[in-house]
Amino acid sequence: MQKPLILVTNDDGITAPGIRKLVEFMNELGEVVVVAPNSPQSGKGHAITINSTLTFEAISLEGPQSDYALSGTPVDCVKFALDKILKRRPDIVVSGINHGANSSINVIYSGTMSAAVEAGVEGLQAIGFSLLDFSWEADFDQAKPFIQQIVRKTLDNPMPKGVVLNVNIPKLSQSEIKGIKVCRQAQAKWEESFDERINPHGKKYYWLTGYFNNMDSGSDADETALSEGYISVVPVKFDLTAHEHLEHLRGVFHEE
Repeated sequence: MQKPLILVTNDDGITAPGIRKLVEFMNELGEVVVVAPNSPQSGKGHAITINSTLTFEAISLEGPQSDYALSGTPVDCVKFALDKILKRRPDIVVSGINHGANSSINVIYSGTMSAAVEAGVEGLQAIGFSLLDFSWEADFDQAKPFIQQIVRKTLDNPMPKGVVLNVNIPKLSQSEIKGIKVCRQAQAKWEESFDERINPHGKKYYWLTGYFNNMDSGSDADETALSEGYISVVPVKFDLTAHEHLEHLRGVFHEE
C-alpha cells in the first residue's frame, strides 16, 4: 500500500523546534513534505502575499523528508505546495506544533490554524497542533503518542470537506495528560491596550499589551478541557455564515 502523503507547515518558521518534532512524528506515519515559512510568521492569520514576490529553496535538514523554505505566510505555504511542489494531493496537512496556545479566540489570529483552514478550503484533511508552552525549549515529545493517534484517526475517519481540527495540548507530561476531549471553542477574548512610550528621539511608539479573559466555564469548552489536563480537539470550518440567523434576517429584509 502507498504511504499517506503528509504536508507539514507552521507559522513559527521551518527551523522552529515545534515543526521539527512534528516532522519527526509524521515520518513514522507516511511520506512527508515540509513547506514552511523561512522566518517566523506568528499572528499573520489568513494573510497571503500579494504585493511582493515569493521565493523558495530546498534545504537539507535531518530526516528522510523533503524540506522547502518559502518567503511567505503559512497560507502561502499551503497554496504554493499544492501548485508548485507536490506531485499529488496530500492525504493530510498538519500544521504546527505551535509554540503557544491557539485555543478559543486565538484561532482567528493564528497562522498555524490558518494554514490548516486553507487546506480545508482545498477540500483536504487538515489539523493544526499547538502546545501551551511558548518556550523554545518546550518538551514536545510528551505529546507524541497523542499527536500520532489524532492523525491516524483522522486519516481513517475523514472529516467532512471544509472541516479541519484545532488541537491544543496542555503543558503536561505524557502521564499527566488525562486524554483527548472533543470540544467547542470557548467564549474568550483578549482585553487589549497599546502601551505608549517615547523613543530617544522624542517620538511616540506603542506596544500591544493586555490579558486573556476567559468568560466561559462550560464543561464542553476547549479552555475548560485544557485547564483540566485534557487535549482539546475542536472542529473548525471556514464558512463564517451565522446559519441560525438566516431566517430572521430574511424576515428583516423581506421584499415588500
